Amino acid sequence: MARPSRESIIARYDFALDKFQLDAIDALDAGSSVLVAAPTGSGKTLIAEYAIDAAIQQRRRAFYTAPIKALSNQKFNDLVAHYGKSEVGLLTGDNSINTSAPILVMTTEVLRNMIYARSEALNRLAVVVLD
Repeated sequence: MARPSRESIIARYDFALDKFQLDAIDALDAGSSVLVAAPTGSGKTLIAEYAIDAAIQQRRRAFYTAPIKALSNQKFNDLVAHYGKSEVGLLTGDNSINTSAPILVMTTEVLRNMIYARSEALNRLAVVVLD
């Protein structure tokens, strides 16, 4: 299935994409991994959303990790508002919500434990966003 088009991403935002965002989208489309380091508020989330959308369109999973539970909870709420309750799950030391959802938000520690345990949850994984 096709990845989201550049135009569909641009249409979501009321600003023009920066070169680093366009370069990252091109790299994702080419099947490359992407590392984005930029200041707060510079538009890194747009790239993460593009990668998540691509995973969903391929009927695969996307993991979004944050270093602490509070940030995981905040991102969970943000993603639920964007994608809908049925599409997003949360997995932290304290919470386990809709863990079979295509988009799963977790702490980095939970992801590490999944990798060490060779969890079956990794089988359909297309993208990991490390925030």
